[in-house]
Amino acid sequence: MKKLLYIIIIIFSSHLAIGQDLKPEYQKFVKSFIAKVKSNDKEGIATFITFPLKREYPITAVKNKTDFIKRYDQIFDVTLRNEIIKSNPAKDWSDVGWRGIMLNNGTLWIDTNGKVFAINYQSKFEADLENKLVAAEKSKLHPSIAKFINPVYILETSKFRIRIDNLGNDNLGNDNYRYASWSIKKPMSAEPDLVITNGQWIADGSGGNGKYNFKKGAYLYECYIIVMGEDSSPPATLTIYQNQKEILSQNAKIVK
Repeated sequence: MKKLLYIIIIIFSSHLAIGQDLKPEYQKFVKSFIAKVKSNDKEGIATFITFPLKREYPITAVKNKTDFIKRYDQIFDVTLRNEIIKSNPAKDWSDVGWRGIMLNNGTLWIDTNGKVFAINYQSKFEADLENKLVAAEKSKLHPSIAKFINPVYILETSKFRIRIDNLGNDNLGNDNYRYASWSIKKPMSAEPDLVITNGQWIADGSGGNGKYNFKKGAYLYECYIIVMGEDSSPPATLTIYQNQKEILSQNAKIVK
């Protein structure tokens, strides 16, 4: 089962996160949330959710309360519901400081105001849906880049459209991400202007920010993803270096 690809959740759901005993005031809303799940109260559970609620790309985010209730059974399957219902607020939920409160090893995250901001779990329904959506997406790409394990990001700058896909780890267990780019006016069904493989993900601190680095000869293409930053920060940036000298830098928006 894959975990959600937005970075902050992957980082903080590891055993390395230093949890603290859950305060009584936090246990109070955790108990309330557990009770709503136990009674299968979709309306009540929806009041705990922060929207939009991200799901595994290319599955669309849950937009609002109406969308959540419609998709509730797709997300809260028997496995997830049982994990929540059987959890002990004092023992199975951890206060991880400013990062929030996590269930077990990060299955679900609640902020200190009692709002669920991430569900790091994928049901069989969503896994099957993801496979169908990925297959449909592959059929629309140029054949030269139609093979990958799963899509990661589509970024757009003022000049370029960039696609990052996960090709799976190499024989040594190293990351193998692929960078494909087009002129912003070209569709992804066209042959890419540039393709680079063997890219790596490099985390930048513990806030969830990080970069995908792709090397080709004397050039380094850096796609920096900004999860946590100033209000004025762009969602991402593209920086190109030649012989370690910056030759281009552009803000990017995250399309998917």
